[in-house]
Amino acid sequence: MWMKVKKLLARKVLNSRGEPTIEVTVNGHSAAAPSGASVGSHEAPAFPKQGIGFCVDFMKSFREIESVSFREFDDLGKVEHILPTVGANTVIALEYALLKAMSKGNVWRFLNPGAKKLPVPLGNCVGGGAHAKRGIDIQEILLVPEGKDFYERYFVNKYIYNKIGKVLNVRSRTDEGAWAPVTSDMNALSRVFDVVKDSANTLNMKVGIGVDWAASQLWRHGAYRYKNLKGGSQNLTRQQQVKLISEVISRFKLRYVEDPFEEDAFDDFGKVKASGTLICGDDLVCTGMDRFKEALRHDSVNCIIVKPNQVGSLIKTKEIVDFAAKKHIATVISHRSGETLDATISHLAVAWNIPYIKTGIYGDERQAKLKELIKIEKEI
Repeated sequence: MWMKVKKLLARKVLNSRGEPTIEVTVNGHSAAAPSGASVGSHEAPAFPKQGIGFCVDFMKSFREIESVSFREFDDLGKVEHILPTVGANTVIALEYALLKAMSKGNVWRFLNPGAKKLPVPLGNCVGGGAHAKRGIDIQEILLVPEGKDFYERYFVNKYIYNKIGKVLNVRSRTDEGAWAPVTSDMNALSRVFDVVKDSANTLNMKVGIGVDWAASQLWRHGAYRYKNLKGGSQNLTRQQQVKLISEVISRFKLRYVEDPFEEDAFDDFGKVKASGTLICGDDLVCTGMDRFKEALRHDSVNCIIVKPNQVGSLIKTKEIVDFAAKKHIATVISHRSGETLDATISHLAVAWNIPYIKTGIYGDERQAKLKELIKIEKEI
């Protein structure tokens, strides 16, 4: 059945960082786009120079969309074709709302009624970097749980998160709700490693550790500059960073390592190889096909992050997810540090058979995605 846009609304809303973003409503179905604090230089701008107010006003007067008929996912391309430059967030909020309107709120089933698998939730439990006012240099220490179903993995992440908070005796949190201890990076990793090992034994489950190093945030004037890597400030060369990452992977048996090098270091990514470890590119790729193909040419990664608002197009996001699957590269669909209550990425993860999702563990905006996946699992 074809759908027409009968009513299009837009307004400013605040994300979890207290920053303005845009919410778009199509025929009564609302969606909002998030924003990142750690932003790759190759990302599409969230909003144009005219600002969010311009985008809100444009959406309210976007009458051309009323002449477009929608029936399936690829019809979103019709909108992308007629939209002027209104920023990645505006496009994504509109496309999320269109998907919800077409599917009457059941996006995953609309896109892939035969979907059966739920993604593994990568849980951000301890963090720092651009997500915290103070704390460790590493942006995220993540939990990678195994389990027979999504709810079990969700439960394990939450259980360990609470235990880590008590062990570290910390109350402050990052933008994404991770604990933000004031300690060295290596001590934080060591403490998390011990808690995860003990908890896994208690629960009789396998739980791995991952990191989002967000190394571009540390790369300045030709060196990786740490405030408190091992108990004091330290500057590392490219070669020293490669050695450090390899040692950390081995010592803590890391299952997942995201952005261990700065965003243009394709060759350095390719120097780190470890059996059973996902070497993931986020700032390296920025959900861009050209960047992804460059990473493949350098044999840089076996995993990539996909964030729809990095590229400002669900059509292009789906293309890179499909291309990654053909190349046997794992994908992780991810939230942003400045999140909203919108849970569309949970539906996309299921519909597109994306094996991992980063949502965080703590906070209403993170829980919205997780609880939506629990709901979807019951429906499946």
